Amino acid sequence: MAYKILIVDDEPMLTSLLKAHFGDNGYIAYTAGNASEAMNLLKTQPDLILLDINMPGVDGLEFCKSIREHISCPIVFLTARISEQDKVNGFLAGGDDYITKPFGLAEITARVAAHLRRDERGHGTQKLSVSGDLIVNLSARTVCYKDEEIPLSRREFDIMEFLILNAGQIFSRERLYEAVWGLDAEGDSDVLKEHIRKIRRKLKEITGRDDYIETVWGVGYKWKKQ
Repeated sequence: MAYKILIVDDEPMLTSLLKAHFGDNGYIAYTAGNASEAMNLLKTQPDLILLDINMPGVDGLEFCKSIREHISCPIVFLTARISEQDKVNGFLAGGDDYITKPFGLAEITARVAAHLRRDERGHGTQKLSVSGDLIVNLSARTVCYKDEEIPLSRREFDIMEFLILNAGQIFSRERLYEAVWGLDAEGDSDVLKEHIRKIRRKLKEITGRDDYIETVWGVGYKWKKQ
């Protein structure tokens, strides 16, 4: 399976060059020009992130800090900054390496390959789903919004997980109940309706939104694609 790399930099020529280069070398590369675009692309579950520090708005250091508790893959900073303190700041923010611009393609390719080998030896990749600032870690079974965890019961998380893994697909209450509780479960789909209500309430209390799970009237429910 090809490794996935997320390239975050506000220089379009550089991101295009790196995307083409890594694509030619067997990687799947995604590009983002700012932190907001990068946050949305975390749902691709990248195996490594190449992250520029000097970006407008939320810079690379801030972005790294905001995602580090939820993302375990290597993060390699790309920047023209070369002072020792800059490097220290990068590592304190959660970065794993530091490549200064300008750099050669051979160097960055070797660094990326080395980090991926090391990461593969260390642990498996966590499964994540991202909807804006809402981060759902399917491996750890946690839901966080801007670093604040949203407490869900086991069954509530099971419902969210099923809908997220089938985002955009509509399920009737009966089908969703069977998928989560099992075909032999006692009870009926009215129980599901109450669980959906509780999930929406908990999400809205923290995020201010209750539309992650959409009701398609007369049909069922679906997880809203972002």
